[in-house]
Amino acid sequence: MKQLIDAGVHFGHRSSRWNPKMRPYIYGERSGRHIIDLAQTRVALDKACQFLENMAKQKKNIVFVGTKKQAVEMVESQATRCGAYYVNRRWLGGMLTNFETIRARINRLRELEDSRTNGDFFRMPKKEQAVKMREYEKLSKFLGGLKNMRGRPDVIVVVDQRRENTALLEAKKLGITTVVLLDTDGDPDGIDYVVPANDDSVSSVRLLLGSLADAILRGAPESKDSGGAAPAQTQQPAPAASEFVSPAPAEQTQTQESEAEKDENSEG
Repeated sequence: MKQLIDAGVHFGHRSSRWNPKMRPYIYGERSGRHIIDLAQTRVALDKACQFLENMAKQKKNIVFVGTKKQAVEMVESQATRCGAYYVNRRWLGGMLTNFETIRARINRLRELEDSRTNGDFFRMPKKEQAVKMREYEKLSKFLGGLKNMRGRPDVIVVVDQRRENTALLEAKKLGITTVVLLDTDGDPDGIDYVVPANDDSVSSVRLLLGSLADAILRGAPESKDSGGAAPAQTQQPAPAASEFVSPAPAEQTQTQESEAEKDENSEG
């Protein structure tokens, strides 16, 4: 079975929950669920990978964004692996449009980290330590993936357009390029690189983000630090998009459909 099928990339949402604007990316329907056209996914993924590779060669700031529970771990691990940056807890309003304020909070996070490193933090009174520790943990949770970024993001890679719509609106307003894993309930309007795919399945998100991260690694032999940790090849590289083959929907198994249903229900 080909890797796209194994990952369940082809499973869309229930046909009753689709967005008609996604019609061009849909192969058909089976058991009340739309099937995504993997031939188009393959082409779109190739284009997105080539774009990200070129951006990495130019040392542009690339940020992975995904706050749904299926994406949290993969967003952090894949961004760290390829030296990109990430937001995987909550998108704070104004992260792009009010970036100077966000930059001030990032600088504060660095200041707190420095105080912990040089020992000043531990020389404070216990009560002050507790206050600053809570501040540090909060800033690290929401901004830790951006703390080493210099300047604004140039590209954002998004998992789930509906959930991260605020980030996409801010990016569109500022002319920041967007690459989005888009399910059949999404809206492709205004997105620069649409990759039609199941954004509810952990295995689907892992495979596609892995391919995008590999493209960034190909473009940047000496990757930037991400979130304070040096990027490393922590897993086997995901296969290039050109290796994928588009299957017929009839080849899918009932087990995969059940898994996709479970992922969708957990999100809903």
